[in-house]
Order: sequence, then C-alpha cells, then structure tokens
Amino acid sequence: MPETKNKTNKNYFEVLYDINVNEKVEKKNNLSYLSWAWAWSEVKKIHPDANYIIYDNPDGWNYHTDGRTCWVKTGVTINGIEHIEQLPVMDNRNASIKLNDVTSFSVNKAIQRSLTKACARHGLGLYIYAGEDLPETEVIENEKEALKNKEAQEALQAAIKKVVTAGSKLMALKVDRDTMYGVVSKHNNGDKDPSTITTIEVCEAVISEFKKLQESAKKDKTEKPKKPDNTKEAEPENTTNKVVEKKEIKK
Repeated sequence: MPETKNKTNKNYFEVLYDINVNEKVEKKNNLSYLSWAWAWSEVKKIHPDANYIIYDNPDGWNYHTDGRTCWVKTGVTINGIEHIEQLPVMDNRNASIKLNDVTSFSVNKAIQRSLTKACARHGLGLYIYAGEDLPETEVIENEKEALKNKEAQEALQAAIKKVVTAGSKLMALKVDRDTMYGVVSKHNNGDKDPSTITTIEVCEAVISEFKKLQESAKKDKTEKPKKPDNTKEAEPENTTNKVVEKKEIKK
C-alpha cells in the first residue's frame, strides 16, 4: 500500500510524531494517558485507510492469560505497516489484576490503552511514553526561542549600561539630575529608573537626548565668560611728595 501523501517531505511516522498531544494527556499515578478516541481520530484524519485489530486467544476471548494474570493484544496498521502492542489488564493502581478478578470493564479499558500505545508506535504521542513533555520539533523550537530571549535580554542590559554611562558623563559636566531623570521618564512610561527600560529602542532614544545635553553642557562651559577681576592694580607710591615734605621739615 502506498504511503499517504503529506505536504512536507516527512515520512508518516514523523508527521504523527510531531503532533502535540499535551492538551489531550491525562496524568494518573505519575503515568501519562492519551485518550484512545482522540488518538484514533487524529490517525484517521491523516490516514483514512488505517485500521486496527484486537487479537483473541485460542478460545476466542479478547484477552490472554497465563493462569495467574491477564493481558490484551492489539495491532494498528498504517500505510500497510502493523505495530502490535501487548498490555497487562491492570487496576486503578496500575497493578496486574489476578485472573479471578478480571472483569469485562477492566479488559475493555486495557484494550483501549493498548490501541493507544500501538498508535504511539507509529509516532502519535510516542514522546509521552519516553517521559518527555514535548515532541522533538517543539523542544528544538522552544530551545531556539529561549536562546533568542536570552540574547535579547543581554542586548537590552548592554543598552541600559550605555544609558547609565551616558548619564555619568552628564553628571561630570554638572548637568542637573532632574533634567536627566526627565529624559528617561519621557521615554520610559513615566519611570525615571533606567534599569526598568524594556526595549533597546527606548535606550537609544534616551542616549540620543543625553548626547544633546552633553554637547550643550560642553558648549556652555567653553563659552562662559570669565568673571571680571575686581581688585584694582596698586598705584605706585608718590615718593616725590615725601621727599619735598622731608626738605620742608629740615628748613
């Protein structure tokens, strides 16, 4: 039977494996369960010719026994490939039920779980049985997103550091603190604290205004006239008059 076509170059296993089943998973006794009805509907959407079988024992029962406990055997065929799953008939504690305590309900429940696991052998929800939380493709995408976010945060922190450095230079030029805070607050949603800036664009806007303030402060410092010297130059002492006065005294 030819493989069902899909819009990607992935084989049928990869297509089923990449389906995120997390929202359909139920947890019980630290084990993950996937709804049989949902799993089978997802398979049939992609592979309408898929089918399954419940293997009877030689006596025609839909379960098998060794005289002590019981198990079921099921098979799911997709694209002409059959995967068989055998599963113990278990109680609500996931412990095998003794032969004398087996009921039709517990057998039916085991069959549904076995069929779901057989679908998993074809890829659908297989990762939950490996103890994973997401299929590989989503794990990779999440890792890429996390790396991207980390790099973005590092770039933002570097930009904030530049804002702080630019502010320090303004302080050295005796620029009023309130003026600097006003610039930050204008671009940072009313918050004057540079550490709360959330985008690089805001940092760039603040730094741009800081540069203008810096240029203005340097210009004012250069063009500022020197204070006039109010101390008068001492007049030379009139020694002539003193000599005349001395001569007059001698007379």
